[in-house]
Amino acid sequence: MKTDHSTAYVRQEDAPLLPPPRNETGIIGWFNQNILNLINDFSGIGAAIRSVLMAVGTLAILYYSAHILWALIDFALIEAVWSDPDELKRVVCTTEIAGGIQHNGWHGACWPLVTAKMKFLIYGAYPAEELWRVNITGLVLITGLVCLMFDRMPYRMHIGISMLTIFPVFAYIMLVGLGDWIGLPYVDTRDWGGVLVTLVVALTGIIASLPLGVVLALGRQSKMPAIRYLCTGFIEFWRGIPLITVLFMASVALPLFLPTGVTIDNLLRALIGVTLFASAYMAEVIRGGLQAIDKGQYEAADALGLGYWKSMRLIILPQALTYVIPGIVNTFIGLFKDTTLVAIIGLFDLLGAAQAAINDAGWSSPVQAITLYLLVATFYFICCFVMSRYSMRLERKLDRSNR
Repeated sequence: MKTDHSTAYVRQEDAPLLPPPRNETGIIGWFNQNILNLINDFSGIGAAIRSVLMAVGTLAILYYSAHILWALIDFALIEAVWSDPDELKRVVCTTEIAGGIQHNGWHGACWPLVTAKMKFLIYGAYPAEELWRVNITGLVLITGLVCLMFDRMPYRMHIGISMLTIFPVFAYIMLVGLGDWIGLPYVDTRDWGGVLVTLVVALTGIIASLPLGVVLALGRQSKMPAIRYLCTGFIEFWRGIPLITVLFMASVALPLFLPTGVTIDNLLRALIGVTLFASAYMAEVIRGGLQAIDKGQYEAADALGLGYWKSMRLIILPQALTYVIPGIVNTFIGLFKDTTLVAIIGLFDLLGAAQAAINDAGWSSPVQAITLYLLVATFYFICCFVMSRYSMRLERKLDRSNR
């Protein structure tokens, strides 16, 4: 077969001379040729020095980490005061006995303080005779969540639907009450506090922000300009202001826009503000999952003759939500920790209740604040850790590509 070389590229002239690279001339060239070459000649020694420095740094980090861990264990467990049988309050946590002689000083954590304030830390000022209502509600919540964690649980789907539809109504009736009807007197939300408020705000924000975030994410990708601009403006507005400002506006400014005589409960204002704020972040997380879906999935849905909502419900959203499970859980964890901000608008969540307990002069001691803050930090860490581990389990379960 004869090859035509008429179109082949053949250089007819020498290429123009180019200036030398900048790192070979001038001050930079002199530095590279004299200093760096000298360093390279001793590269073996330099590697050994780096290895020694890295080993020393690692040992130093391990030493200080162990020192901090031991100090925490010593404070929380070993040197801690566990009981106050004589009801001495602050005295039991501010004195020590050495050699049979009592000395003024301080031990580790003062756990009798936590025991004395336990009711306030969990329920706030909720009436003591009505605490059974909160306990039953919490028991139903925990039972439902545990049932949903097991894949082989009978009627698991029905339990999930009930937790999303029936349980909120049940919880509202039990916690708020219906006056004197059926023996459930009304309890003002201003009497709520502690863990009760923390869980109410967190669970409401988590449950309500996910479907609202899905709607906003779909609206931002809509082909209808009005819906797209409306959803985009909503998302950018709520993402552009801090949550503390949202809570202040919900608590202070919202009543100014209501008709005369119409009021909204302070807790309900916080719930609305937290939900709208979290939904904007959730929408962006879900939009990232929608953009990760290959175009072929949309075409496959069209080929099957599915409409928009069916294709989203059966094909697109299940895959998109699977892709962004880490982002969704990260938003949930951030929202759960942000519930502490409701204390600035007068709601006594767990942190607010702890701060109120710190001001009790009857338990005043050098370890009073440290003990309660350690308790609050442990509570939030356990809750966030459980959510993180469950999300990892859910990721492994839904990961089909590695099987």
